[in-house]
Amino acid sequence: MLWSAASPAAQPTETNQRDGLTIIKERCVGCHIAEGNDSFSRISHQRKTPEGWLMTIGRMQNMRGLSINDEDRRTVVKYLADKQGLAPSETDGMRYAIERRLNTIKPFEQPFSDMCARCHTGARIALQRRPAQEWEHLINFHMAQFPSLEYHALARDRDWLPIAMKQILPQLASQYPLDSKAWTDWQATRPQAQSLIGQWSFSGHMPGKGELFGLMDVTNAGGDAFKVIMKGQYADGGPFNGEGSAVLYNGYEWRGNVSIDGVIMRQVFAASKGALEGRMFDKSHDERGLDFQAAQQGTQRLLGIQPGYLKAGGEAEFTLIGSGLEGAPDFGKGVEVVQVLEQTPERIKARIKAASDAAPGLHAISVGSLNGTSLAVYNDIASVKVVPEYLVARIGEGGGSTPKVQGRFDAEAWGMGADGKPYRIGVFPAQWKVEAFDERAKEDEDVKFAGTMQADAGVFTPGDAGPNPARKMSTNNAGNLKVIAAVNDAGKLLTGEGHMIVGVQRWNNPPIP
Repeated sequence: MLWSAASPAAQPTETNQRDGLTIIKERCVGCHIAEGNDSFSRISHQRKTPEGWLMTIGRMQNMRGLSINDEDRRTVVKYLADKQGLAPSETDGMRYAIERRLNTIKPFEQPFSDMCARCHTGARIALQRRPAQEWEHLINFHMAQFPSLEYHALARDRDWLPIAMKQILPQLASQYPLDSKAWTDWQATRPQAQSLIGQWSFSGHMPGKGELFGLMDVTNAGGDAFKVIMKGQYADGGPFNGEGSAVLYNGYEWRGNVSIDGVIMRQVFAASKGALEGRMFDKSHDERGLDFQAAQQGTQRLLGIQPGYLKAGGEAEFTLIGSGLEGAPDFGKGVEVVQVLEQTPERIKARIKAASDAAPGLHAISVGSLNGTSLAVYNDIASVKVVPEYLVARIGEGGGSTPKVQGRFDAEAWGMGADGKPYRIGVFPAQWKVEAFDERAKEDEDVKFAGTMQADAGVFTPGDAGPNPARKMSTNNAGNLKVIAAVNDAGKLLTGEGHMIVGVQRWNNPPIP
């Protein structure tokens, strides 16, 4: 798998003496013509994320016979991602793909959606920049590499190539051009890696496990490389500790590998003005991941509150997380701070109480002059949503090398605010089960064969891959299931439903899906 073998977040080495330009001149000029000023045909007319450049080099290896070792490949990815990357604003709304949020449903305009985002995410295209001629080359590459493209089930219903050339090509050239003000401005102002050295306060949430917080120490390991040590804990007291390394690309693209309690987790973050935000996920199971945000020591930022909700008339302990936290915490009208139990610049632990007549809705939180997060106060839960609403899990193993892909869900409680509008209360504990999605799934006994749901955690583990003699026609363990979460609100049981397809193995798993 390309992502595992040559991830841009791989362990940096201090013995590398070769630079990316030298390697390109040695390995690439047999096909790519030197154009002067360290520019090369095709290569110098594209901009991409580190993962995008990694995929390009992998394709040259697989399809064009490029011979390059892992260390040189990492060096070239770093060189190109720095020299021809994307400005932060150019990745807005598309980071879900590089953060491996594989159940994200992102709408795109027509005809782009049907023409391009049927076979892979639209983000794979939106996370690169080319002039019109290069976009034309990409369309031609698709036709050459996939000569039956126009006759595929999802393309033969239209005149694919003329639409691609006359409609999609101008759209891509206009929407995703090689040259942009955002990129020019970013090159002139992007910060140095040294600005990220120091201690970071972080918080996160992992579906099936819960909230976590802690401190991350970042020290320099030479150039744009870092050593990372993390010390934290989950809300239930479980540890979240580990260490590893990271590399900064293009002034803000943080990629790390950190061993957390024996599990290698990748870090895909965007750095911005003393903040890190993104996702950490298991190297071997990217569905097992957590939302992550961090604030650097020396900045003032309120990251969030754990837990994020309180019932009117209730009293409980809460933890505020951030950096530079100074002053008394305030939770707004109707919410009283009973006692501050602990206070540091990174964390405030307090016992708070909501009045029985506190207005339902989101109450803005402040600590001194800081704000930016809120506490959800509620009287009753109006509805429960299963998140994600639609998910694809995958069978695997069963004697094969392809791993299973779990389904991991949260139960979101929603309330009705004093203004009559719905608002998100937060993730609640729930009891989970699966049912047949339709009559066909019931007839095929998908609930019996497709896998098992962990009732108290919302984690679904699919069945084994391969033929199952116990099923009709010895088919595999795929299935079509409803996911049902039941939340207990003071004795009242509310349920929410989601949809999960348990599909076959994930055979193609590129860095950008």
